[in-house]
Parts: sequence; C-alpha cells; structure tokens
Amino acid sequence: MRVFKELAIIVGILLFSYVIQQLTKMPVPAPVLGMIILLLSLLLGVVKLEDIELVSRFFLDHLTFLFVPSGVGLMVVWGIIKDQWIIIFLISLLTTILAMGITGITVQLIKGNKGGDK
Repeated sequence: MRVFKELAIIVGILLFSYVIQQLTKMPVPAPVLGMIILLLSLLLGVVKLEDIELVSRFFLDHLTFLFVPSGVGLMVVWGIIKDQWIIIFLISLLTTILAMGITGITVQLIKGNKGGDK
C-alpha cells in the first residue's frame, strides 16, 4: 500500500503541473514544472522525503530503462540525421562537459568548498 501512496503523490504532482502548464500556457514543459513543484514541496516540508523515498529509489535504480525510447527514436530518424551525426555528437559532448563543470562549480559554491575538502 505504501508504494501506491508514494506513486500517487508523484503522479499527483505531475498531473498538477500539467494542469498549471495548460492553464497558464507557460513555456516550461510540465515535467520540469513538476520537478520544481516537488522540490519546493520537499523544501517547504509539504512532502517529506520518506513519503516518496521507495518509489523515487526505484525510478533512480532503473533510470537507464527510461532512455530506451530516446534511443529507438534516434534509430527511427537516423536517415534524417546521418549527415550531421558528427556535429550532433560534438555538440552533445561539449554540452555534457559544460553541464558537468557548471554543476561541479555550483555544488562547490553552495557547500562553500572553494579550496578543498573541509
């Protein structure tokens, strides 16, 4: 029963984000808005980590399976993108490295860890 409750909380927040996105016509995708709402709910104590921990852990443990549709989608459009695959690969590589670097710097700034381990 606990799993259903946790899943209902997560799906409810996602559904709420879809409603908000449709009513306000925000240019933000509803799943991103849902993650922001979930983060704010966790920070404000509206939702406790224990209330969604089991289902969240399951999703994180099986995250790689969620990328299968994207891979299949790339195979479907391969005829269209095959001439630009090198450019797409280089842009993906560059933006991944950039995102990792910015994330690392941000975490160090938030933790106040500018010089090294404290």
